[in-house]
Amino acid sequence: MRYFELFSIDVDYDIDLQKVSAQYLELQRAAHPDRHSHGGQREKLLAVQKTAEINDALQTLKHPVKRAEYMLAELGVEIRGEQQTLQDPMFLMQQMELREELEEVKSSSDPDAAIAKLEQHIKELNSEYSDELRDLLASQQESDWQKAADHVRKLKFVYKLKDELERIEDELFDD
Repeated sequence: MRYFELFSIDVDYDIDLQKVSAQYLELQRAAHPDRHSHGGQREKLLAVQKTAEINDALQTLKHPVKRAEYMLAELGVEIRGEQQTLQDPMFLMQQMELREELEEVKSSSDPDAAIAKLEQHIKELNSEYSDELRDLLASQQESDWQKAADHVRKLKFVYKLKDELERIEDELFDD
């Protein structure tokens, strides 16, 4: 099943999440197992299967990293579930610096300011990598798709860093 086609949207990194949500509700209404309760066992099973596929498609399309991984897989570049790390020395250095900054938040004399600064840095990185990824995914060049895969790997790091910062923030301020 082609997710973009299922949701009647163009294959693009940038999608209209409101349109996707509206289409999701429509698809779920049509496929919902209760609508097929008068059918045979096979028809009910197919309805349950279709509902699960629609849910999977929604979860993939609404998350930028999962959407990019899916787009790359459709182009023949499979990186979902891989454990490969980047060999980009500049990015690896940046990762180490960001991890140090994350650790320093815990002992900062002004954790609010430290969190805000790191959140801003994460937001900038997310924007930078997403902008570049958008262009690479739109390319017709296989070499650009490999670069896009590296940008997805970078975005995974950014999302993980964001999650870790939120966890630290919860620890510091949940009293």
